[in-house]
Amino acid sequence: MVGRRDGVGVVTDAEEGPRVAVALVTMGNRPAEVDALLASVAKQDLAPARIVIVGNGCPLPEFAERLGLPGEVTPIEVDENLGCPGGRNVAIERLRAFGDVDIVVELDDDGLLVDADVLRRVRDLYVAEPRLGIVGFRIADETGETQRRHVPRVGAKDPLRGGPVTGFLGGGHALSMAMLRETGDWAAEFFFAHEETDLAWRAIDAGWTVLYAPELLLQHPKTSPARHAIYYRVNARNRVWLARRRLPLLLIPVHLGVWVLITLLRTRSGGGLRAWFGGFMEGWRESGGERRPMRWRTVWRLTRLGRPPIL
Repeated sequence: MVGRRDGVGVVTDAEEGPRVAVALVTMGNRPAEVDALLASVAKQDLAPARIVIVGNGCPLPEFAERLGLPGEVTPIEVDENLGCPGGRNVAIERLRAFGDVDIVVELDDDGLLVDADVLRRVRDLYVAEPRLGIVGFRIADETGETQRRHVPRVGAKDPLRGGPVTGFLGGGHALSMAMLRETGDWAAEFFFAHEETDLAWRAIDAGWTVLYAPELLLQHPKTSPARHAIYYRVNARNRVWLARRRLPLLLIPVHLGVWVLITLLRTRSGGGLRAWFGGFMEGWRESGGERRPMRWRTVWRLTRLGRPPIL
């Protein structure tokens, strides 16, 4: 399934295969990184059908003319920062309105596609598996190192071992638009943290596959999630929301009890612990959205994949 190629070997016609779009969300504070990412998109040997760029509470420059981007580029500016999932929902909604995209590749605005065949490989994975819902990329820094927290398996050390998993990384991934019609879009209420797990659990509960594909590399600077000032509070609040939204009643206290213990063992900062438990209580006081618990057969499927939903 290869489309027509232009004079430089770029696939310019995706009529014979799923149509791939690229979406990214930026707060306007990484202009050089966004330019580099878009330049890496421009070098892909499968030209994206569309590129959507969301300015999350910020204005956007004219990327297309300046960087010679392929496909149709749609800039969208929103008045306020909607968070990672809210900004991605804006992009997805615009792609849905266009009605001519089958797969959306979402990339962090400080990431980089090192290889030129990433979009083509993504398309080929979806061609091979009709119920493929989510494809997670491997995240590595400029030295090639993948942080252990970026390997989507409990206790996993080998970042090159791919296959079906229970979660994925928000920094680089692909989503089936058909899947999103069944599962719904990102949990915008979360703003930041655990929105990937929420979407992955919904996808698996609906019978879709979540695949970790380490051959799809997104270069990304080494970071810590605690760099965000709101990390501890939002992490805990969203943990409670995730359990309340998606878990059978019997598993909610087990899941949250395990994570209280893990947090007490891991967190060395007194201020961090206070913020975490403040967020934990906030998660009980406030609604995190509609409750749609997964089926018990999904619990078993997650367990067989190596991550029972008490972790």
